[in-house]
Amino acid sequence: MSVVEQQSPALPEPAEARGLRDRHRGLIALTGREVARVMKLWQQTIAAPVISSFLFILVFGLSLGSRISGIAGVDYDVFIVPGLVTMAMVQAAYSNNSSSVFQARFDRYINDVLASPMKSWEVNLGLSLGGAVRALIIALVLVLLALPIVDVPVHDPLVLALAVVLALTIFSSLGVIVGVYAQSWDHASFVQNIVIVPLSFLGGTFYSVETLPSPWQEISHVNPLFFVIDAIRHGFLGVSDVNVWLSLGVMAVLAAVMIAWSSWLFATGKKLKA
Repeated sequence: MSVVEQQSPALPEPAEARGLRDRHRGLIALTGREVARVMKLWQQTIAAPVISSFLFILVFGLSLGSRISGIAGVDYDVFIVPGLVTMAMVQAAYSNNSSSVFQARFDRYINDVLASPMKSWEVNLGLSLGGAVRALIIALVLVLLALPIVDVPVHDPLVLALAVVLALTIFSSLGVIVGVYAQSWDHASFVQNIVIVPLSFLGGTFYSVETLPSPWQEISHVNPLFFVIDAIRHGFLGVSDVNVWLSLGVMAVLAAVMIAWSSWLFATGKKLKA
């Protein structure tokens, strides 16, 4: 005699969660599309930046680390890891969103999104989250690859989490802004190659700004990426060139400016409805 197993009924979805999902269905779909775009092209969007940053750790850390004295009591191969993770994150967040938004404008796909019943902040957030997810995956994979080679501690997880969130907010929003204004692919790549990459190298990725002579030390404090790298390094290692709350404060101001700017673009349709 056969026994038919009765499957227990699925638990009902709470009304609050169902209502929240229904109200923001467009945001969920747009975010899913942007994340799926990242995962579909993982060889280009994730593997390539991880490999290039990991090579920096191998070359500068293992090859030169033993020949360079420690910085602030930290071995050189450990000191450079937070800077390299930061550099990979901010470049990924920016490049993903600038290319995605520009491509959406180029293909006129953005017109369909703007014509939907989604609110302007939902469109802005949905287009921004793809770069943030990509950057977080790259950072996590890079840290996991570095751990067998260098012992990178997490000194202050709360500061680290706050610094990462602020950094992703700044550069995800910046990517969206540039994607809206860009008139060609060269415009989007110009900001990364001429602005973000040089400022990353000059922001203390491979050295402590405190070791620079005057006036270069003071000039470095004008570099916004110096504060981003310094805050994330403090979260990992517990060492920093300036007070970590100053770095977080500067980052918070930059994040607020970028969010306000990108929100204004979508609220007014500037450069989007032309």
